[in-house]
Amino acid sequence: MLGSLQVRVDGQRRSISARKTEVLLAALLIREGQVVSNDQIGNEIWGDEPPRRAVAALHVHISQLRKILGSHGRTAGPIETRSPGYLLRLGPEDTVDVGEFQQLVDRGRAALDHRRYEEASRLLGLALELWRGPALAHYQGGLIVSEFCTWAEEARLEALELKADADLALGRHREMVAPLRSLVTEHPLRETFHRQLMLALYRAHRQGDALKVYRYATEMLDCELGVGPGRALREMYQAILASDAALELRVAA
Repeated sequence: MLGSLQVRVDGQRRSISARKTEVLLAALLIREGQVVSNDQIGNEIWGDEPPRRAVAALHVHISQLRKILGSHGRTAGPIETRSPGYLLRLGPEDTVDVGEFQQLVDRGRAALDHRRYEEASRLLGLALELWRGPALAHYQGGLIVSEFCTWAEEARLEALELKADADLALGRHREMVAPLRSLVTEHPLRETFHRQLMLALYRAHRQGDALKVYRYATEMLDCELGVGPGRALREMYQAILASDAALELRVAA
């Protein structure tokens, strides 16, 4: 799901030719373990323009999906009919990349909180490697899919922030300048990336460039939102101006 939707059964990739069937599977996966009503599914697949025989068409897509997924060694397939709609239940051997991503991020965050920076960087790097592109790339679903995509992108950016914190704590400030510049360009309103880039530049003995980043962030926030920088970014600016010793790298044990 962290990219285009892909399905593997017994190690073999199963193709889904119909876009509507893909959207149906995406919605059921997002709400895994919960009943998704026929109305909700219809909104994901057809939006405000359902076909005349929407229920019959939905049955066709469910049938196609059941054939693709199979029973996978179970007495019944993963899709159950539950009034007023359908439910997808994963088995103990089934995995979804979103779940793997969340577990790795949680472990990475815990390692970072306990100052195990090398472990944190490794775990968060593994989490980010699961991404093959935008979540559910190119799918135009309804509320379920759109909310998931928004959440997933926010989770990805948070993982990038956490990994940058771990790498900066490990003294990788010079290596982090280029990727952080790219992130600042892609997400100019995300203050954490600006702050991390300022710290990386300062530790690379580029104080002037660090202060330019602050001015750029201030201009973008004012232009786009009509607000000034937040407290954390202002404090980083003041610390750089004062050459605060607290900004110096503390070598991690």
